[in-house]
Amino acid sequence: MVGALNLSCILICLLINHFDLGLAQYSYNGAIDVADALGPKLAGHVFPDVSPDVQEQAARDVIKRVIGKKASESFEVEVNRLLDVRSFQISMLDSGKILIAGWDGTSVCKGFHQYLKYQLNKDVDWFKMTIELPVNQHLPNVSMSSTSASPIIYYQNVCTWGYSFAWWNFQQWRRNIDWMALMGISLTIAPIQEFIWQDIYTQLGLNLDEIEAHFAGPAFQPWQRMGNIRGWGGGSPNQGGGSEFRRLQYLLQQQIIQAQRELGISVALPAFAGHVPRALRRIFPQANFTETERWNRFPNAYCCDLFVEPQEPLFRQLATTFLRRVTQRYGSNHIFFCDPFNELEPPVSQADFMRSTAAAIYASMREVDPKAIWLLQGWMFVKNIFWTDELIEAFLTAVPQGNLLVLDLQSEQFPQYQRTKSYYGQPFVWCMLHNFGGTLGMLGSVELVNSGMDLARQMPNSSMVGAGITPEGIGQNYVMYSFALERGWSDRKLDSAGWFTHFALTRYGVQDERLNQAWQLLRTSVYTFHGLQKMRGKYTITRRPAINLSPFTWYNVTHVLEAWQLMLSARSIIPLDDNRYDIYQHDLVDITRQYLQITADQLYVNLNSSYRKRQLARFVYLGNKLLELLDDLERILGSGSNFLLGTWLEAAKLLAPTVEDQSNFEFNARNQITTWGPNGEILDYACKQWSGMISDYYRPRWARFLDDVTLALQSNQPFNASAYKQHVLKEIEKPFSKMNKQYPVRPSGDPWLISQDIFEKWSKYTKDTKYLHNNRLQLPYK
Repeated sequence: MVGALNLSCILICLLINHFDLGLAQYSYNGAIDVADALGPKLAGHVFPDVSPDVQEQAARDVIKRVIGKKASESFEVEVNRLLDVRSFQISMLDSGKILIAGWDGTSVCKGFHQYLKYQLNKDVDWFKMTIELPVNQHLPNVSMSSTSASPIIYYQNVCTWGYSFAWWNFQQWRRNIDWMALMGISLTIAPIQEFIWQDIYTQLGLNLDEIEAHFAGPAFQPWQRMGNIRGWGGGSPNQGGGSEFRRLQYLLQQQIIQAQRELGISVALPAFAGHVPRALRRIFPQANFTETERWNRFPNAYCCDLFVEPQEPLFRQLATTFLRRVTQRYGSNHIFFCDPFNELEPPVSQADFMRSTAAAIYASMREVDPKAIWLLQGWMFVKNIFWTDELIEAFLTAVPQGNLLVLDLQSEQFPQYQRTKSYYGQPFVWCMLHNFGGTLGMLGSVELVNSGMDLARQMPNSSMVGAGITPEGIGQNYVMYSFALERGWSDRKLDSAGWFTHFALTRYGVQDERLNQAWQLLRTSVYTFHGLQKMRGKYTITRRPAINLSPFTWYNVTHVLEAWQLMLSARSIIPLDDNRYDIYQHDLVDITRQYLQITADQLYVNLNSSYRKRQLARFVYLGNKLLELLDDLERILGSGSNFLLGTWLEAAKLLAPTVEDQSNFEFNARNQITTWGPNGEILDYACKQWSGMISDYYRPRWARFLDDVTLALQSNQPFNASAYKQHVLKEIEKPFSKMNKQYPVRPSGDPWLISQDIFEKWSKYTKDTKYLHNNRLQLPYK
């Protein structure tokens, strides 16, 4: 077998080595920096073939949507490819209008955002994409230019399409694409592909039952695409909505791609990674299939696909057929993403196998598009003992240098570019992952992001050509993503304290020392995470109750309390009729949620102590305090428009193509954020601190736990953890996925009044040192 693999690799490499980006002179050990040579060339290579006129109009439209038609008339735009790659220039015309020129449409938009934020002190947010400018807004005369230190600025994670984008319509995408352009993002992905595969599978001879058994439901498609699961959450073939949903998603993807390319944003399209339906074995009985390993303990009914080894003739047939149809339907920017072993162990642990596998995958891309660039997530190398240095090097160097672009997916915590010596010369993008599962909870690593990009760029023979953000879910901790993207554009470290001061100013539109201090306190507390702990948003509130949880806090909790108090005190300075007040309310709900989350962690530590010491009265008292806290958490979350379970569920049902499909779409939406599988295989991984989730999911679990432990203490028996797990799974967790209770889609109550009431009730336990012991809350009991 080894001999066959060697021959296969040699033949494939001979076929593909005649195309590269002209980088042979820049050898990995050469004196010339690979990144300096490759970055701009790679950015230009994948640049959309869209005329400057189209990009200019698209940029004008973005500006118009952000500040309104009247205000937008004070700005002129120009796309000029003679400028430096990924650069913009700002100047004032004789007419008094501001001219923003850029290398492409998204560089123009980046320049507009720069002017908006640093000259007019206004800014956008995922939840606020319109800016109100005064009628007679003075436009400062500025003459400046800026070139991105990162020729490529990347955004998205394959999982974001499940945890955040699953139920989006084009109107939501339009706002997100506008935001992408304002941030200067130049590269993203477009993973929707099921409608194309449905046609291919049908033509190959699979029937509808076999096809539906393969496709996962709408909330779980990202993991079906990567070969992790099959069929979970999918609809019944008898419903008939699956095919129509796939068609509508295909049309949506076309709209998204067109809008992105019109702004000059390059879009990486999916390539074939080798994962196919099990039923394909019936059509190709002689082909060599491998059954992939069990992923996260999923049962056989939903795991896993067959894997066609890339050396198989069938792989080439499927790969080229699929990619030709993808490029016919979506066009091409000559860049394709493919992750054959995402959280899956390859079938063979040999360097020759890895080399021939990578070479065959790239050869299939090049056969369809001779200019193909392969975009690869480096996640499969993270914390995976299978991937030895020898295997990684064999895999990466099988593709001609410069034709494989690697996303170093979690550079801020688990960078792989150091271990792989800058990916053995292949270009890579430094990425901040930050979030898993779309969970809530204030956290981040500001200084690690600030310094980490410099370390990667200055590394000897660095092949870093870009920076980006790769969160699994958005809608949280916006400050971290705004900071990371500005840092990615900049060629030097940012003054983080000054940056946070200006962030507070532009966020609320007022110069106020209380708001500034609030954000400085958050910068030096929740946003100082540094360590190897896997932060997955599993705080005490959202974890399945147990007697062996280990809450983890890396900062002084009094800083959060002080920031909260400062925010509450600043209410009167923000006009109630300004959309910036909506952002203020959002932040107030979020910081109240954060403090209650911290307090719940501390309450749990005391609860656990009282259980170990068999202190029944103290346990009962503390348990009641925890339930009271959960009620207050439900109350504050219900007052925030971005913290409602109802919004998520109604969006899912609205996307269903038929009335009959609505129940399954709602099941998908509920299951993903709770049990994530038929029996809690990835329980609470995508947990959400939302109104509705607290009252009907997390609180019932804790109430049952407290009752069971109380009975154990009363009877002088140990707590039966196994019995509790079985009960809570059967009676609370699994039934939640099948419920159809409707929840509000509009907030109720005044966030400030509710937050102030909660502050007066709970802050005393942190402010009064008699209740604290080693930064842990020690509550009295009656």
